[in-house]
Amino acid sequence: MIEAITPFLYLAALLLSICGLFLLDIRHKLAFSTSPKAAGLSIAIAVVLFLLWDLAGIALGIFFRGDAPHLSGLLLAPELPLEELFFLILLSYNALLVYLGFARRLSK
Repeated sequence: MIEAITPFLYLAALLLSICGLFLLDIRHKLAFSTSPKAAGLSIAIAVVLFLLWDLAGIALGIFFRGDAPHLSGLLLAPELPLEELFFLILLSYNALLVYLGFARRLSK
C-alpha cells in the first residue's frame, strides 16, 4: 500500500502547500480575493517564464530529472516531471503573496 502512494508524496505535498497559500491569501485578502485576474496572470506569466527557463536548461543538458522515488513518473516533456509545474506555481504564488504582504505592511 505504501509503495503505491510513495511516488505521489511530493506532488501531494505541493498541492497541499498551494492550498495552504490560497487559504492564507483569502484570509489576509492579498491576491485572488482583491484582484483575481491580476493574480492569476502574474502567476501564469512567471510559471511560463520558468518553464521556458527549464526547457532551455534541459536542452543544454544542464537540468535533468534524476532518480527520485517520490516523483510520480509523469512527464510534461522529456526530463520535465509533472511536479515541476506545481513547484513553479507554488514558487510564483509564494513570491506574489510575500511581495503583497510586505507592500501592505510597509504602506501602513
